[in-house]
Amino acid sequence: MLLFTPGPTPVPESVRLAMATPTLHHRTPEFEAIFAETRELLFNLFATDEVIMLASSGTGAMEAAVTNLCKDTLLSVNSGKFGERFGKIALASGLKNVEIKHEWDTPASVEEVVEAVKANPAIDALAIQISESAGGLRHPVEEIAAAVKAINPSIMVIADGITAIGVERINVENIDCIIAGSQKALMLPPGLSILGLSSAAIEKIGGGKGYYLNLASEIKKQKQNTTAYTAATTLIIGLRAILQEINEQGGIGMLYCDTARRAKATRFALEALGLHSYPKTPARSMTTIDDENASEIRTLLKTEFSVNVAGGQDHLKGKIFRINNMGLIDISEMVWVVNAVELALAKLGRRNFDGTASRVFNEEYFKSTINPTPKKEEK
Repeated sequence: MLLFTPGPTPVPESVRLAMATPTLHHRTPEFEAIFAETRELLFNLFATDEVIMLASSGTGAMEAAVTNLCKDTLLSVNSGKFGERFGKIALASGLKNVEIKHEWDTPASVEEVVEAVKANPAIDALAIQISESAGGLRHPVEEIAAAVKAINPSIMVIADGITAIGVERINVENIDCIIAGSQKALMLPPGLSILGLSSAAIEKIGGGKGYYLNLASEIKKQKQNTTAYTAATTLIIGLRAILQEINEQGGIGMLYCDTARRAKATRFALEALGLHSYPKTPARSMTTIDDENASEIRTLLKTEFSVNVAGGQDHLKGKIFRINNMGLIDISEMVWVVNAVELALAKLGRRNFDGTASRVFNEEYFKSTINPTPKKEEK
């Protein structure tokens, strides 16, 4: 079965083998050396002033960010399940919440965020998804962050990059906290979250808030290559392994390039079949299709072609399907997936199978190889 859900994503065999080595105690020089190497690799990936690893799902990192960086009122952008979650975290933590809400295919605009910030002087933090995976939507986070900082530089900008880190290069110049999760583009099992922090965020955290999710405690300890509490040792070993493998396969820039080409080729291939992309601004992390036969297509993909893709949640249940584009994906597997979608449509009597999906995918993905930039003539 090919796993093409947008998290958990498949774990490469080399990473599974790295995690299968004998368990290390987390308070030993051996593990501290691994921790230090992993931190160094993360600094290269995040390009932030500090990085923190937590033994939690991405939701734990979301809560840590909100409780440590927001003291009064959180402005949250809700264009999906995870944007909604930021607001729920604020209210559960005794904070006030101002929410900008849209349908799950619609990104927030710079103008409406600016308007909300100007209308609510108590707002001291903004929380927004870079890629909202509930519908495969990409928000213009960098532009929004810059606009917010231009109004009030002390407002903390929290960006959920759980389906963006490892997918595309993010400009973190105006972002104070960016969050990643192990089971997405980092190709690990669930259970490890990572926060990239700015110097301004570290200053705002001060002594921190809470107990287990107190970021001040973790910053202090992780600078010493250890953790405040028990580290997720096996996952951190796996994280070091996958970041090393990415470097060996051309580096993070190559991964970004391959992901962009793959995402575009997949979307073009499915649209060539007459299918419709759901989000108004698609994220590179996944291809999301809205279709009246979404459930039937998912079932056929799984039962007939051994491809497992994700469906929709809440009001989108049975109305969309989502195909993962994150990680180190063998291109032959991606071609299999789009080909399987075309075959599923044929089985449903929607169109005759003629190989359109795989042809369009290959033409788009390999375009730069087929039509290389002409070399200048030598004089």
